[in-house]
Amino acid sequence: MRQKAGQQTDKSYEISAELPGLDEKDIEVKLVDGSITIKGEKREEKEESKKDYYLRERHFGAFERTFRVPEGVDAEKIQATFTKGVLALTLPKRANAQKPEKKIEVKAS
Repeated sequence: MRQKAGQQTDKSYEISAELPGLDEKDIEVKLVDGSITIKGEKREEKEESKKDYYLRERHFGAFERTFRVPEGVDAEKIQATFTKGVLALTLPKRANAQKPEKKIEVKAS
């Protein structure tokens, strides 16, 4: 798993992780006690049989990463998408946690 730096916008926090060789069924995302946990497991088996030899290989790998959810996130609206080996999590901020834009007048002195 290669985690990219999280980003923050005015409306949400974004987390992305590169998970090459995995399918969405191999990934589990959970929100528990203010933390998001991403788990995954890759299982690969290869079997080859020729006249003079027999080859059988198994590769297993698992990972788990946990991130603390920032204050002000609307936990009910968290979304996870998986496209071309990249998991993207969107953690939307509650309306009261979004920073309203304020224009400040520049005065000549």
